[in-house]
Amino acid sequence: MKFLKISKQLIFIVISTICFACTESTAPELNENEEENKEENKEENEEENEEGNKEENEEENEERNVTININKTYQVIESFSASDCWVPNYIGNHWTENEKEKIAQLLFSRKINNGVPEGIGLSGWRFNLGGGTADQGSASGIEDIARRAESFMDPTNGTLNWTKQGGQQYFLEKAKGYGCEQFVMFSNTPPVYLTQNGKGYSDQGAYSNLKVDCYDDFAAYITTVIQHFKTEKDINFSYISPVNEPQYNWASGQEGTGWQNSEIKKLAVELNSALVNTGLDTKILLAEAGAWSYLYEIDGDGNRKNVIANLFNNSSSTYVGDLSHVAPIICGHSYWTDGNWHTLVDTRTKVAAAAQSAGLKTYQTEWSMLGDHFSTSEYVGHNNATYMDIALYMSKVIHCDLTYANVSSWSFWTSMDVERWGHKNRFFLIRITPAGGDYGDITKSGTHFATKTLWALGNYSLFVKPGYQRVDMEIKDYSNKLFGSAYISPDKKILVGVYTNLSNNNYDVKAQLNDLEIESIQTYTTSQSSNLSAQDINNVKTSIIVKPQSIMTVIYNLK
Repeated sequence: MKFLKISKQLIFIVISTICFACTESTAPELNENEEENKEENKEENEEENEEGNKEENEEENEERNVTININKTYQVIESFSASDCWVPNYIGNHWTENEKEKIAQLLFSRKINNGVPEGIGLSGWRFNLGGGTADQGSASGIEDIARRAESFMDPTNGTLNWTKQGGQQYFLEKAKGYGCEQFVMFSNTPPVYLTQNGKGYSDQGAYSNLKVDCYDDFAAYITTVIQHFKTEKDINFSYISPVNEPQYNWASGQEGTGWQNSEIKKLAVELNSALVNTGLDTKILLAEAGAWSYLYEIDGDGNRKNVIANLFNNSSSTYVGDLSHVAPIICGHSYWTDGNWHTLVDTRTKVAAAAQSAGLKTYQTEWSMLGDHFSTSEYVGHNNATYMDIALYMSKVIHCDLTYANVSSWSFWTSMDVERWGHKNRFFLIRITPAGGDYGDITKSGTHFATKTLWALGNYSLFVKPGYQRVDMEIKDYSNKLFGSAYISPDKKILVGVYTNLSNNNYDVKAQLNDLEIESIQTYTTSQSSNLSAQDINNVKTSIIVKPQSIMTVIYNLK
């Protein structure tokens, strides 16, 4: 123990001596290898600093493909929607609860579980106020059972039965339960009890099938239905659209009737009065033109065309703009003006100009891939098209409606239907297959399938929510094969970009956002192999690649 104590003292003296010597020296002596290592480390640190400064400068000066300016704003988005024509009534009435619930979830759910969306979160839903042809059966003159619609008004005596349209009511209530915000009631035909020929289709040619002495009765019926849903179901219809595609004569095949502009005014006056008398705040939507061009063109039947000027120019004999319940909105359908990029842009630019001149917002209230007028240079044709080709074309139409027609609401036509006659997914979001197959009895519960049109619409509807405002986006290589649009949330915390790449090349959409600071980024991609597939972008300065033949939604969470 004594030896150990002496040893400790000796060690202490030696260490103290060494430390004292070190403090007296300006620098320790380094061997040759240590000197080289020091110099190398110094050079590496200098290079890293230079490289870091270089990267920062490059980041600041980099020319990017996309520039988004939230200070340049356009229309506020109110809804993305679809309708319950025609088969939802049969599905809701006859199919299993499990099938119905899953279909409703796909249409309306906004939940995203671990990056996987349950549905596309539609913010609007269009409810067809049916004419009663389903109640007439084969006597309706409409051969296809799935194209007949029920009515709350009995076809024989005019009494009301609120159990009718039960399947439609099922999906209407599901929409409300999932948080859908905008409900539009629309009519293709007056109830058959009120029509001139007692049918849901017309034989009046260019004129309305509504009995000339029943305009007030039709208006009273509409307001009674709206009041019923408000009182009994706590469902408020924001809008009632009383006429649909009035430019067409609507012979047998499905419900419909033509209307003269003067007849539309007559009905609007009666409906406005009925809404005022009942104290409802529902507004009237006009006039669901069969094509955008009917809203402004003056050639042909002027009594059914040039709708904006006829209905909303105060010098017109058919002016309705002074009616308190007529919304300052003009509605059109995107059919027939969607065959090529030039027509898409030109027609919608003219619509926007005419609407703006009249002080109107625009709604696109119905589209599916109807007709065979599509340019062979922009579309492979129905026979060769994949389900994704059709979805991509739909995205092109949506983009042009949003950015050239400046629509505040965009709606697909039929939310669900059977796939027949090789139509693929041109006419539905969800494919319905009855137990007996595509041509089987629609009342026999079967299966459903979420198609690419559903998920492609979801790239818009799930993320561009009511109240978001379109802002300016510039794309360096913008074309009919590469395009996009951007939207900012009301609180300026979320910026959404939706890009469509129809080319065969990757495209980097990392955006110049001026002074905006990004907290995080997520992307959702729909392509041949993915359905709103999610990805977190860990480095907000990294490239964001939109792959060929795909639609990508980019969510910028801002600081």
